[in-house]
Amino acid sequence: MSSRNSAKVRSRLFSDSLLDNGWSFTQLASTRFPDVRPDWEACKVPTSVHIELKRLGRIPDPFKGLHEADVQWVGEADWQFKTIFTVTEEQIRQPEKDLVFNGLDTYCEISLNEVHLATTDNMFIPHRVSADRAIKQGRNELVLTFRSPWNEAKKEETTHGKWKAFNGDNSRLFSRKAQYHWGWDWGPVLMTTGPWRSIHLETYTYRLNNIRIDTDLFGPDFTSASVKAALDIFPQAQPSATEGYRVHWVLRSTGAMIVREALLQIDETLQWQFNENEFEIWWPIGYGKQALYTLEIALLDESGIEVGWSSSRIAFRHAKVIERTLKNEPGTTFLFQVNGVRMFCGGSNWIPADSFLTEITPERYHKWVQLLAKGNQNMLRVWGGGVYEDEALYNACDELGILVWQDFMFACGIYPSFDKMNASIKAEAEAVVTRLKAHPSVVIFAGNNEDYQVAEALGVVDYNDKSGDYMNSKFPARHIYEIILPEVVERLSNIHYHRSSPYGGKETKDPTVGDIHQWDIWHGAEPWSNWDKLKGRFVSEFGMQGFPDLRTVYEWDDDKSQLFPQSRITVNHNKAVGGGFERRIELYLIENFRHAFDMPSYVYYTQIMQAECLGAAYRLWRREWRGEGKEYVAGALVWQINDCWPCVSWAIVDYYLRPKLAFFTIARELRPFTLGITRRDVKRFDDDTTAAFYTIRQEMELWACNSTLHEKEAFVELLSFDLNEGVVDRRTLTVILTANSTTEIWKGSVPGQLEITSMGQVPKPIVVQARLLDTDTNQSVLARYSNWPEPWKYLTFPDPGLRVATDNERVLLTSEKPVKGLVLDVDHEGEEVEWSDQAIDLMPGDEQVVIAKGLKGRKVQVRYIGDGSA
Repeated sequence: MSSRNSAKVRSRLFSDSLLDNGWSFTQLASTRFPDVRPDWEACKVPTSVHIELKRLGRIPDPFKGLHEADVQWVGEADWQFKTIFTVTEEQIRQPEKDLVFNGLDTYCEISLNEVHLATTDNMFIPHRVSADRAIKQGRNELVLTFRSPWNEAKKEETTHGKWKAFNGDNSRLFSRKAQYHWGWDWGPVLMTTGPWRSIHLETYTYRLNNIRIDTDLFGPDFTSASVKAALDIFPQAQPSATEGYRVHWVLRSTGAMIVREALLQIDETLQWQFNENEFEIWWPIGYGKQALYTLEIALLDESGIEVGWSSSRIAFRHAKVIERTLKNEPGTTFLFQVNGVRMFCGGSNWIPADSFLTEITPERYHKWVQLLAKGNQNMLRVWGGGVYEDEALYNACDELGILVWQDFMFACGIYPSFDKMNASIKAEAEAVVTRLKAHPSVVIFAGNNEDYQVAEALGVVDYNDKSGDYMNSKFPARHIYEIILPEVVERLSNIHYHRSSPYGGKETKDPTVGDIHQWDIWHGAEPWSNWDKLKGRFVSEFGMQGFPDLRTVYEWDDDKSQLFPQSRITVNHNKAVGGGFERRIELYLIENFRHAFDMPSYVYYTQIMQAECLGAAYRLWRREWRGEGKEYVAGALVWQINDCWPCVSWAIVDYYLRPKLAFFTIARELRPFTLGITRRDVKRFDDDTTAAFYTIRQEMELWACNSTLHEKEAFVELLSFDLNEGVVDRRTLTVILTANSTTEIWKGSVPGQLEITSMGQVPKPIVVQARLLDTDTNQSVLARYSNWPEPWKYLTFPDPGLRVATDNERVLLTSEKPVKGLVLDVDHEGEEVEWSDQAIDLMPGDEQVVIAKGLKGRKVQVRYIGDGSA
């Protein structure tokens, strides 16, 4: 516990020993490998077999070259881990002696001193196993035998019949193992196995069990709060055995100060209420503090000696998903309301941050969440093909105010449903909900990722069937998503349950109800100018691919001659082969840019393409947050924030936490204040009888978004710059931006643009910049956006007269003419630089400053569209 009450005496009637030392492992003989002999090697725990084999030099690095193919045998082999640990006389005297396995990947036989204790087959469940019948004082040998997850899944498939999956081998559907280990369209096939989370020996007389803690806000403006908590003890004792036992509840603030405490009977429910000014509220990032408390729970015997304890971090917040009718548009909202405040959720999807989960340290988790906060994101969706993540991820989200959308671990398939599997899934769901419900960041559980969408594509779901009897249907997993999971979530928490992602309306692609995954851009090859036509009430997936940082590309292989865009090595580091990634990348490039094919250029142009595409999505969808009753788009979560290995993917930050350009464009679109402009050509014929006589006028619309809870008075400075002629129009508008909403500011013809009367005439190359200026003395820039004629491949860019000056870690940028997609870098030797902004549009008279942490006097290199490199 973080801070003990000095009045209590802690008994030695319980102990918790971490079993992390003295481990070794070996491959076992099996049908596939009959001649293998045990060859024990020391290892760490937690771990996976691949990590240990790589450390020993027995396999190459699967992330380099084509070596992924060279290590596939590992997942089809059986492996054994063992350790020796010592049990003291004091521990052996305790009535209860448990081995606690927080994560075994996945099919494992547990034996202690040659006595079989348990068999496991679910990676996601923590296992508590009584060791009473095998444990002894002194030396004990614990042996874990892991059977091949590939072989075990195949056996289940043979027994129960094949079901269809998108991504990975179909047999994965029978395995409660991280589904991405079978490979995905962004990740390699690396079938891990081993003890992937910590192992403990616990000895005790009693332990606290089934702890249920609920907090909430209520009253006008949520000015009151409540805590309700209850528990029981294990083993269940006769009342006389625990007569005089009490439970001491202590609530502490972040600074460890006691806020409230109570001494209750074991079977009494704790109920506290707090009035205004007696507590602090937990808010998402950008709306207030992230106030966190610790609830300490101690079981005291009749003498007041502590014989069992637990500790949970809690917070006071109220979260709801609001689904109600809209004004002027069909369907219903799908918006998150926290502490009574409606919030536009701009964020990312999360996949596991490594193919080898034991390699992700708490510090690495924290850095990922810090990037979300730095990028002005307020929601993270933990995707259903990975794992229920480490506490470090959820703790970081609690501390930094990032809302969490949590999927259950089912993805892209028609999962079977039979009694044995359903029992395992129920236990899994109970463990997950029990663990995550106390995190104020977790605001929704979703049953799966895209399984209803797959069922629709295969024609196996009948939405008219509302019988509740689905196990023998063509879509048996409805029993999991509509019977098992909602019951567990409702029974164990007050968190919203959503049947699937996506889900809602007549089908999963219905944009007017629930959430959608919008892949018409990329998979459907639609131009990204259509984002506003492809909106949904909540867009929980969308994306565009881009190459990673050039430094990351150089990690792909030691043979640098193979690091060109079309090489076998490069292709192997993009797993979207079935989706035709090369055609799609080049389609979007060729439609929009003139580009070069050397690797540095390809990295730049694919990244700027991804940045422009995703920035446009957030800009156009955030515009649709138009006020109460008009929340036509209530959130957008990009696919994806991260990678599990160094590769080309839809990630906006690569495996080594190096932000791509899209990270910065999205960050700009999620600032508290933003500006947006659209322009389009409007063609008007002279009359109904002609196709030859018409006029074309460029029209534009200007708006601003304000995510704060207060209206804002400001100025908008509008500048039109002809790339050939210079400034052609300048005007200033006074605006009042509505709180927590979009404000439409102005529309009309593009200032300075002439009407044309023939498609053979070329419009003027006019760049329009809008700057939102504060009304303070300095007229500080609150937001800026530059709208350029598209596609950029048609433009002839003049020499911009770009000037880059440095002042310690400040980089000052000015130009004489507009600059598009400016990217800053330094020589790749030495420390990397952390840039505060990238992919910058620069206009004359508008100096911008970029902070470059770690610059250390080095020369800044630049690239931009039209710099002569293509």
